[in-house]
Amino acid sequence: MISVFCIFAPLIYFDSSSFYNLILSMASRIYADRKLVIITTFLAIGFIYLIRLFYIQVIDRSYTLSANNNVLRYVTQFPARGLIYDRNGKLLLYNEAVYDLMVIPRQVKDLDTAEICRLLDISKEGFMERMKRARDYSPMLASPFEKQISKETYGYIEEKLYRFRGFFVQPRTLRKYPMSIGAHLLGYIGEVTPAQVEKNVYYKQGDYIGISGIERAYEKELRGVKGLKIRMVDVFNRDVGSFENGRYDTASVMGHDLYTGIDADLQEYGEKLMANKRGSIVAIDPKTGEILCFLSSPGYDPNLLVGRVRGKNFGDLMKDPVKPLLNRAIMGQYPPGSTFKMANDMVGLQMGVITKETRFTCQGPGSSPIKCTHNHVSPLDVYMAIQQSCNPFHWQVFRAIMSDPNYETVKQRYDVWRNHLTSMGFGRILNTDLAFELKGNLPPSSVFDKIYGKDHWNAMTIRSLSIGQGEVLTTPLQLVNYASMVANRGIFYPPHVVRSVGTDKTKFSSQKNVATINPEYIDVVIQGMTEVFAGEHGTARAYKIDSITMAGKTGTAQTSSGKDNSNFIAFAPVENPQIAICVIVEEAGFGATWAAPIASLMIEKYIKRKVKRKEIEDRMLNANLLNN
Repeated sequence: MISVFCIFAPLIYFDSSSFYNLILSMASRIYADRKLVIITTFLAIGFIYLIRLFYIQVIDRSYTLSANNNVLRYVTQFPARGLIYDRNGKLLLYNEAVYDLMVIPRQVKDLDTAEICRLLDISKEGFMERMKRARDYSPMLASPFEKQISKETYGYIEEKLYRFRGFFVQPRTLRKYPMSIGAHLLGYIGEVTPAQVEKNVYYKQGDYIGISGIERAYEKELRGVKGLKIRMVDVFNRDVGSFENGRYDTASVMGHDLYTGIDADLQEYGEKLMANKRGSIVAIDPKTGEILCFLSSPGYDPNLLVGRVRGKNFGDLMKDPVKPLLNRAIMGQYPPGSTFKMANDMVGLQMGVITKETRFTCQGPGSSPIKCTHNHVSPLDVYMAIQQSCNPFHWQVFRAIMSDPNYETVKQRYDVWRNHLTSMGFGRILNTDLAFELKGNLPPSSVFDKIYGKDHWNAMTIRSLSIGQGEVLTTPLQLVNYASMVANRGIFYPPHVVRSVGTDKTKFSSQKNVATINPEYIDVVIQGMTEVFAGEHGTARAYKIDSITMAGKTGTAQTSSGKDNSNFIAFAPVENPQIAICVIVEEAGFGATWAAPIASLMIEKYIKRKVKRKEIEDRMLNANLLNN
């Protein structure tokens, strides 16, 4: 107790006034420190705001631009798409200036609706529909009111544009086709879809994109880079100059030009020969795989799908019963018919089930339903069988393949046969640089297992494959690639249209493909194909050219309609191939009647640059087979 008292005694006798003063002194010092902290904080925040305001007003002009949106106009500078040339420098596709009339709905005031309808040749209902579409897009942002106005119409509008507040004109370009050829090859452009806009940030509503052909395949190279101009506009909708002397403008960059392997003269000639016929012609340079000619018939003038008339014309073409929009060259799937016979011969030689001395009778084994349609000597070797297109010979080659004792089952033999054919380019995509290529049909053995039951099918069951009928289907592109592979003694390059991109003209590089057939066996086939033109009984002997050694094969393929397709493949000159070609004329009859003469004329045109066989030419040019 005494010790506790001693501790607290000073407090009991402490002067209360002094203690109070002590407390006040301590509090004042604490609050003084807090005041300093608060003042310092506010000064720091104020300084930060001053720096930010300086940056916004002096350095960063984006807020100034935003504040001036009501007096500035942002005009997209659409780049001109790249031009497209043929192998000889001829222009296949160029650009022509047009204009889009743009509208900002919120700025539209005191508009003379009747006058703008008269200038654009639209109805009042059409005007209201366009305005609604623009408002739905955005009341404050510009969108197209009327697209692709011609230079002539723009001339009338330009004089009175100041009277139409909220409207302005945006220049752009349209495609033009000076020779009106190559519609399926070159393709066309159209407005982007909402899905494309969502998928690719480069595109905005109203932009155009390649839809088909080269335009689609090389969209990134052709489209270029968009630019932007900021213009000042007065209250009367008049352009009064660039903002900040164009400081914030960006220039558009034109797309790259494309240089193709197409021969424009050959393409034009082929389209004339195929007029009033259904089918396709594809020709390539065997040395490079460059496509020389690529057409589908019936075709159409590519200029029909340009400008304001595109929608109506596209609808008309869609309704046309002859299907001019169908690209038969890569999407048409046809039975190859007798053009397929040499493929079986090469596989048979490679597998060793026949030799070049092997002869088969023309009558066919047993009760085979495959009979010969030609009158010739019998038996025949492979050279004569190709020359005269003997069905029974090639059926027996196929039967020998499917009976090869080196394999235990027909499935194994079939798989070997099929693998050789896929190495030639059948039954698969060839990776051309055009979209929508189909792979034809070369069914795997599992298909026949499913149809007939495992181990319950044989050569007789699938005998139609021996003469290019039945389940096998090919595209014209595959058939011309097949002809090119034979011309190169087993090598082919993926067929492609574009040989170089841009001003450097760097050559297109493509992967070399090698078929699984020894060149010595391909030489046997080439000799037989040469006799198709040169032989006494060759099926295309009527169309040989004395100064050009050609190798070819006719084909007459049955179709589901009951009418035969006329097929032909060829290459020339045999010693130094410059062109390989495939011609298919749908439901036209024998291969020697239509496809063979057309192919020989095309070869003559390409190599000689002019055609002298006018009688054959006139017959092909004037024939109308659409009503067969």
